[in-house]
Order: sequence, then C-alpha cells, then structure tokens
Amino acid sequence: MATKYLWTFKARLRSRAFGWRGSHLACRRLKEAVTEVKQAGKTDPVSAGDGFVSLMERIWPAFQDVDTSSGALGGAVYWAQEELLPLAISAPADRKTRDKWLDRLWQAIEDDGVHYLSLVGERWGELCGSREVASCWADRFIGLVRADWSDPQSRNYVRGTTVCLSSLLAAGCHEELLELLALQRYPNWHDRKFGLQALLSEGRPEQALQYAEASRGLNQPRAAIDAACENILLDLGRVDEAYEKYALTANRASTGLATFRAISRRYPGRDPKTILADLATWSGEPGLWFAAAKAAGFLDLALEFAKTGRTDPRTLTRASRDFLKKDARFSLEVGRLAIERILEGYGYELTGMDLIEAHEHFMAAAQALGVSSQARTEVLAMAAKHPGEASDILIRRLPADSPAQEAPWKAATLTRQAPAKRGARR
Repeated sequence: MATKYLWTFKARLRSRAFGWRGSHLACRRLKEAVTEVKQAGKTDPVSAGDGFVSLMERIWPAFQDVDTSSGALGGAVYWAQEELLPLAISAPADRKTRDKWLDRLWQAIEDDGVHYLSLVGERWGELCGSREVASCWADRFIGLVRADWSDPQSRNYVRGTTVCLSSLLAAGCHEELLELLALQRYPNWHDRKFGLQALLSEGRPEQALQYAEASRGLNQPRAAIDAACENILLDLGRVDEAYEKYALTANRASTGLATFRAISRRYPGRDPKTILADLATWSGEPGLWFAAAKAAGFLDLALEFAKTGRTDPRTLTRASRDFLKKDARFSLEVGRLAIERILEGYGYELTGMDLIEAHEHFMAAAQALGVSSQARTEVLAMAAKHPGEASDILIRRLPADSPAQEAPWKAATLTRQAPAKRGARR
C-alpha cells in the first residue's frame, strides 16, 4: 500500500490555477512537482507511483486556460511524463493499487482537452504491469476500434485507440494487433509503430523493416520512420546501409553541431570529415555546418563551408574572436567573411555594433599576423563595393586606425554624402 503523502504540488496545481499568460509559472510548478515525486521515489516507490497519477490528474484542470502556442508548456508536460513514467511502471504495487491507478489515469485521459497525456497512452501496456491486466484493457476497446476502422464511411476517433494498441502489444497478442492495424484505410505511423514492435518482439526484423517502409505516406513523420529503420539495420549489423539510407535524416537535431555529434556517436567508425561533407551535400547549404566543422577541429573544412554557404555573420564574428590566439590566420579569414556578409545584407537584425565587432576582430587578427595595412585596404575595397550606411560606419572608423590614409577616406565619405546634402538644400 502507498503511504499517504502530503504532496506540495497538489495545492500549487489547482483547477484553473494559471491564467492565459501563466505558461512560464506553470512550467516551473510542473518541474517542482517532478522533483518532489522523484525525491519520494528514492524511499517509497509505490507512493511515487501514486504521486505520478495524482500529477497527471491535475495537468488538464490546472493548465486548461494557459496559452500553449509557444509549445513550452506542452514540452514540459511531455518531459514530466518521460521522467516519471518509469517510476510508475517499475513501482512494486499490488494488483488492486495498480488497477486504481489505471482507472484514475484513464479518467484523466478522457478529461484531457488537448492530449497532454499522449505518452501515458502510448506506454499504457507497460503501466498495466502484467499481461493479464493488459489483456483486460485491450478487450475493453478492441471492439470499438475494429468497428471504427472496418467502416469506410466512419470519421470517428476512438479515444482509447492508443491504449488498446499498447495493451495488445504488452499482452503478447501480436497477430491480433497486426490484424487490427491492417484494417486502417491509410497508414498512420502513430499506430503502426506498435505493429513494428510486435514484429521485432517475434524476431522478424526484415518484416519489421518492410512494415516501417510501408508506413510512409502523406503527413507521416519521415524522421521517426527513418529512425526506426536505422535502429533495425544497426541491430542487424548492417551499419553502412543504415548510414547511407537513414542516418542523415534520422538524427537531425535542432542545430548542425548537435546533428553532427549525434551521427558521430552512432557511427564511431566513420570518418567525421566524411560525415560533415555528406551533411553539407545532403542539406544543400554548407554554411549550416560551419560550427560543427569548427568544433571538430577541421578549420579548413569550416572555412570552405563558410565561403560556399551562408553562415550567419554573428557566428563568423564569434569564431574570429575565439580563434584570435589559437589560429590568427583562421581568425582573419572568417573575420573578413563576417564583414563581407554584413555589408552584403546577410544575417537577421544586424546592427552597426555587429559590424564594428567584426571589424575589430578582423583588424586584431591582421595585427597579429603583421598585415594591418593590407587589411585596411581590403576593408576599404569592401566598403566601396557595397556603399551604404553600413560601409559608412567602416569609413568613419578606419582613419583613426591609419592617419596616412585619412585623406582618401575623407574623400570617399564626402563623395558618398554629397547627393544627400544637395537634396537637403532643396
């Protein structure tokens, strides 16, 4: 039996406790609740499982009025489920306690207005704790799901579909699960991934690979399907095939550096330079992989990516700053590129300070290499090539750096400003 815990989060996650702009506070309260439940799990896992159920019951009532357009709250709820589900699944609860948990969780899913508890449904079979319990839950919904999928005119959605599929998988009813999925009129990866797991559980990886490929279709998640196929091939030892077919799409992350690192971890035997070159070719934009090549120590490749692609000027400026003492030549090259790109109008919401900073790092690298005079001449040429407000900033700064060149700079400035003054007199 679970000890009666006085959970602090219950008072903080009351019904309608957060208003329209309460997303930040809601995320913070949710993290506090996760910490509290995990702390209890160290000494009393059954109570921690009960705390997880209590938290899930409060998700929709507490957050129903919050603006979720940023995605932050939805991500926090998903993270909370990922963190706490293992505690509830592994808790040594007796049959009576677990049945009560499942009834409460199902009620929370029914009340959920925006599918916050999607992950709970996907792992329902594991939450059942036994094949017998999972079979009972599968029997509860399988008739409804079969009737809905068998009717070509039906446009209904059975809320217990995911619970049913997850329970069939956990109950070991693999053939029944595959037969049920075969009734779907259109492939839906969210459902078919349970069929994939059933085939893998029966030791049929080749059929599982074909099943995953057959799941592709309009609006189906390519990256998730590719990741499943990649895992199957890696488990079969077909590393080269997994890399060539799926690695570049299956491991895509939020940044180029994160993507490169993810692929490098999964394929430690493959040359990192080759991975970067493949990523640049696959994406069609080499500039996206500048930071990854720089972090890996391939400065020649990073410079090539920056020259042939559209790396953000701020990224180039930071690289020029960071490598001033490590590699002044590299710092000079990327600093020059940063100035050129800013003058050409690349980048997002750049200011005069961004140009000044890029110029300072470029000139510092030139001074370290003893080529300050040539560097000033290059800056003058770039400013003359791209006249405008940004280039005027460089013109106003360079005379202080080079008194001998002050007259030419002043002449260029006066020439550029003359039309504006005549217009002003009119």
